[in-house]
Amino acid sequence: MPLTELNEPLGFKRALHLLRRSTFGFTQQNVANTFASLTPQQAVNLLFRQTLPLPPLPLNPQTNQDWIESGVYAPEQMDGELQEAFKRWFVGQMMASAVPATQKLAYAAREKIVFFLHTHFTTIQEKVGNSRALYFQNALYRIFALDDMPAPTFPNLPTPPPPLELNFKNLSVKVSVDNAMIALLDGNLNVKGSPNENYARELFELYSIGRGLEGTLPEATEQGDYIVYKEQDVQAAARVLSGWTTNMDFNAITEATVTLDPETQLPRGRVRGSALDASSHDNQTKVFSNRMPGTIQPDPLLLNAGRPTEASALDEIKQLIDLIYAQPETAKHICRKLYRFFVYHEITPAIDSTIIEEMASTFTSSGYKLQLVIENLLRSQHFYDAAPGVGDDAYGGIIKSPLELVMNTVGFFGKTIPDQSTDLAGFYATTGEILAMADNQGMNFFQPFDVAGYEAYHQFPIYQRSWINVNYLTRRYDFIRTIVNPMSNSLLKIDVYQFVKDNVPDSIASNAKDLVIELCKYFLPVSDNLTFDVNADDTSGITAERLNYFLNIFLSDIDPDPEAAWTQRWTSGVGISTVTEQLQRLLNALLQSPEYQLH
Repeated sequence: MPLTELNEPLGFKRALHLLRRSTFGFTQQNVANTFASLTPQQAVNLLFRQTLPLPPLPLNPQTNQDWIESGVYAPEQMDGELQEAFKRWFVGQMMASAVPATQKLAYAAREKIVFFLHTHFTTIQEKVGNSRALYFQNALYRIFALDDMPAPTFPNLPTPPPPLELNFKNLSVKVSVDNAMIALLDGNLNVKGSPNENYARELFELYSIGRGLEGTLPEATEQGDYIVYKEQDVQAAARVLSGWTTNMDFNAITEATVTLDPETQLPRGRVRGSALDASSHDNQTKVFSNRMPGTIQPDPLLLNAGRPTEASALDEIKQLIDLIYAQPETAKHICRKLYRFFVYHEITPAIDSTIIEEMASTFTSSGYKLQLVIENLLRSQHFYDAAPGVGDDAYGGIIKSPLELVMNTVGFFGKTIPDQSTDLAGFYATTGEILAMADNQGMNFFQPFDVAGYEAYHQFPIYQRSWINVNYLTRRYDFIRTIVNPMSNSLLKIDVYQFVKDNVPDSIASNAKDLVIELCKYFLPVSDNLTFDVNADDTSGITAERLNYFLNIFLSDIDPDPEAAWTQRWTSGVGISTVTEQLQRLLNALLQSPEYQLH
């Protein structure tokens, strides 16, 4: 049954929590003027139940024209430049560049799920080495991100394509023959008689059934037993997956040489040989272990005089995915990944047997629709720590990834990404700086260290704590210093005075202590019952000593009565340069605090 839901208005703190976890680039006005007054049901509907446009194609920085569908490059242009352009374009989508205000957050929420799918079915730019393959994989994730919304239609096709079944299980089928995935995990080397097990192994361990809840499984009593599946299953799956290779000579994607998936209309890999003679596919029966009992064999109706075809090879992959998803542990593994992404990294046996079980029940009963699990989770009492007996771990429980830190910081201050259709150079320069800032903090986007992806999303037991070490923490602080420094050349630089003027009522902004508390409420995840009184009972997440530290950093030490001097400067409008300097000091302190690294 679904998780118990929260049925009351969110309020400011819970609205911030929802938007931090589910979107990119939201603003203070989004929280205060819209989401704080909504119930979780209303808020989730606003985020995930809008009909959204698909993104415009990325434009070539040299020609200002599409290269994805046309295949037209600038003279002497290397694809590496366009791989970088694609990544910058994706950042622009996550920040909802040029999207109307009424759809901006919903657009960003969809992109957050696309980003989740990228962290789950990961890829490595250097291994794939093709900008268009990276783009088409990203487009595949976007089609399946909101899998309880209507599937895309193709009205311009002379013959309507087959209906597309939107769910996570079918996405697993599509990913298995995706060009970027075949390139990443050596699917092109997997042939009859000489199976390559790379993708089959990661399909089991990373992308579907997993290895169980870490630290809770019994020791194996035989070699090659992974408790929820066996080495025999990997070997059998590799034979199922044999005979495919990439098809990255895209040219124009309308040309007959490009293999299009008939349902998504996106390019995919192809079988070796021909569609009617998949000569490198292992056509014999595949027998799985007692952990995953079953056999897979070709459908006789899809064979060509007994020879395997593209259709029969693809049908075997569908049988494989059906077999894997028939195991209850598969739904639980996917739901654990969702839980760690949206809620908290630690999953205790108690959480696993209650929250994860309920999420998995929703997942399977819905026909493996990811969207319904995410929506129920984001509406739940558990997500907001509102259930009886639940502690306050949800707020500030996840270390922001470098990308989230940069995008959500500049977005909250109202920075927007230029529209690529009117300012292509500005679009790529701004998104390029975002990626450079994230890279400097330890997240080389689309270049994780290994095929398991970014360690923060899979590496037990540290998970997202891998984002933080002495060097990376210092660089996070450098990022803050850069964007609040008025002398900085950064395209992400913010006007701290204008931000406070636009977002904080004068009655609060004119009082130094009230302003510190108000900004803590905006920027720090746990900020209830704040007080400057060191003798008061501390029921907040920030001590009075810490709050007084922020106040002392903020106020000038040359004023005989610093608080009165602040009030006078703010209300009179005289001494704006001093006011700005003071606000820069305050925001430097707030945004360089350990608490701000959390969400």
